[in-house]
Amino acid sequence: MREVKGYWQNYIDGAWVDGGAGRIDVINPGTGEKIAEQALADARDVDLAVQAAKRVHSTGVLTDMRPVERGRIVQAMGRYLLEHLEEIAALLSLEQGKPIWEARIEVTGAARYFEYYGNQAETLEGRSIPLGAGYFDFTTDEPYGVSAQIIPWNFPVEMTARSLSAALTTGNTVVVKPPEMTPLSNAWFAHAAEAVGLPKGAVNLVCGYGHQAGAALSAHPDINQVVFTGSVATGIAIASAAAKNVVPCVLELGGKSAAIVHSDADLVAMETDIRKGIFINAGQVCSAMSRIIVHESRHDELVQRAVSIAESLSVGPGADRQTFGANMGPMVSVKQRDRAAGLVSEAVSQGAKLVTGGRAMNIPGAFLQPTVLAEVTPEMTIAQTEVFGPVLSVLRFREDAEAIEIANGTDYGLVGGVFTRDLDRATQVARKIRAGQVFVNEWFAGGVETPFGGYGKSGYGREKGREALWNYVQTKNIAIKLKRT
Repeated sequence: MREVKGYWQNYIDGAWVDGGAGRIDVINPGTGEKIAEQALADARDVDLAVQAAKRVHSTGVLTDMRPVERGRIVQAMGRYLLEHLEEIAALLSLEQGKPIWEARIEVTGAARYFEYYGNQAETLEGRSIPLGAGYFDFTTDEPYGVSAQIIPWNFPVEMTARSLSAALTTGNTVVVKPPEMTPLSNAWFAHAAEAVGLPKGAVNLVCGYGHQAGAALSAHPDINQVVFTGSVATGIAIASAAAKNVVPCVLELGGKSAAIVHSDADLVAMETDIRKGIFINAGQVCSAMSRIIVHESRHDELVQRAVSIAESLSVGPGADRQTFGANMGPMVSVKQRDRAAGLVSEAVSQGAKLVTGGRAMNIPGAFLQPTVLAEVTPEMTIAQTEVFGPVLSVLRFREDAEAIEIANGTDYGLVGGVFTRDLDRATQVARKIRAGQVFVNEWFAGGVETPFGGYGKSGYGREKGREALWNYVQTKNIAIKLKRT
């Protein structure tokens, strides 16, 4: 890739501008070195972005289009990302730490959202409601207006694409707050918006701290909808601020997801699921396979296989790991790494067995050894708390009902999994797991087409699939009194 420029600005109303809150250093977590500086938005910057988005929406330029035309614009944004795949992936790997091959997958996945939702634009239709001969009654779906989107640092390109594509498809304008730790790659969405001819102000990027730009955006009286992915505590704060203006939210707040592994499971095939389920992106995945609840008859074998996978991983800077394989990058920051290591130490003090890993690596950067904990019990902190790192906890069960009780025994409910050769058992268990998505015999099965979202403190609303589009529109009913002839 070309040399990374030293200073990155925010994007408001079609112009690159400085931020009222100064600048922040963007650090490469693979080396600990500074990559660049990013402008930080304050409340005034947020207001300018919101007013720009509101103005564009009020003109009707997006809503007046024939949906197929709006869909083509959205699809073109995805193609633009693919045309610049290598450059975006290299930048993403530098700022977030993930291996280059993972970054390529993320950018490709981001483009897929624009393709998928662009294709959906002309399928959103109202319906007629029969009220007798004296009336003609029908419904229409209208965009909310200004969509405020607060993006997490673990998948900054894909998560922005997920909500931005759906919002534009349905005719909303958007203000995005990129994550302050990984903001640089989001600039490509502004470039894409310009390249496809979206009007100035339709897409705005205001990077800033959560307590400044994030708080100002979620509480702004002129936004009409909020999309947030992140922690429970921040999600509650955002929802509370939005509620004061009666603004709806979509909240995806993480999880402590469990895979139930029955005695008849194919553990050889499951090795791939363990590697991608907990070690991809250094475990910084909201739907990570952070707990495995395994039948006692297969416990030792599974732990042995998990340890082999963890110890086989080549760990180092993501920029040095170009090709798909058994490798892992750093965590996003030393602070996040130390938090994860602290939770591992606490687990050991509570009686868990550290089988492998668990410590910060003695090299520059935010690296944590791939970790496997055995003899974990449901009441331990490690079994209840989202680590958001490459840490796998293994628990035992004897009876099916016990496994389901353990799986459902946290405040979260994002995803779950069942591994068994018995389809009847898999179906029964899947129905009883309290989660928005259940994988059977393959972790992360599904795709852009499949709805994603949580139960409990994992949030509400759905991303992905057609279901996500309903987050961005509101239904209007029109009833017409007819003259009798």
